[in-house]
Amino acid sequence: MIVNLLTTATTTDEAERGATVAVLPVGSFEQHGPHLPLTTDTLVASGIAQALAEQYQLLLLPPVTITCSHEHAGWAGTVSISSRTLTAVINDIAASLKRSGIEHLVVVNGHGGNYVLANIVQEANVERPRMALYPGREDWTRARQAAGLSNTAHDDMHAGEIETSLLLHLCPDQVRDGYQSADHVSDRPHLLIHGVRPYTPTGVIGRPSAATAQKGQAVVASLTTSFANTLRALLSASTPE
Repeated sequence: MIVNLLTTATTTDEAERGATVAVLPVGSFEQHGPHLPLTTDTLVASGIAQALAEQYQLLLLPPVTITCSHEHAGWAGTVSISSRTLTAVINDIAASLKRSGIEHLVVVNGHGGNYVLANIVQEANVERPRMALYPGREDWTRARQAAGLSNTAHDDMHAGEIETSLLLHLCPDQVRDGYQSADHVSDRPHLLIHGVRPYTPTGVIGRPSAATAQKGQAVVASLTTSFANTLRALLSASTPE
């Protein structure tokens, strides 16, 4: 699988598809150590969204590429917008889709620091299901297990085994040599206060040396299968007991 950041579909293609659900990749533009690009989270979100769109016949939107990366402030290349701006962007996209007859939006988040997305989705669903945030924690856990990843989500926070594996699968040309010896694991008890910099000299918090393209492929496959439950809940008119 080769990830495409931009869809090549025409308006005729989408009219024929007649999708009732749109999928929006949300990434970031932030440091990912010396071996992964600033666009890592965007590439991950786009790869997952592309797989979902193909499997479930969804309207694939282009990614939101600059989001809330404030914990990476000070690292060269990192750019952020405020949570208020991200909220406005997501809500504006959802409103535009609704005017086009598409009532449901799936936000595929590739960046853990986009905490505000959960609030946006909760607020959107007060009256009825309209929006979903994917993947959730359980989806990621299931995908890690399915792929046989050797590190936990806590230890493998940033530019580690799972992200490097995903890029080795989705766009191997974007992974630079050196990841095999870039491991750095650290607790970060005050991440929201001090950001990432005090906890890593390179920007890496994880073990990229354990990464393989096969693991990345298995992660995407698991997330694609797991999404069926989220889509079913989103399209359900009733609240599950």
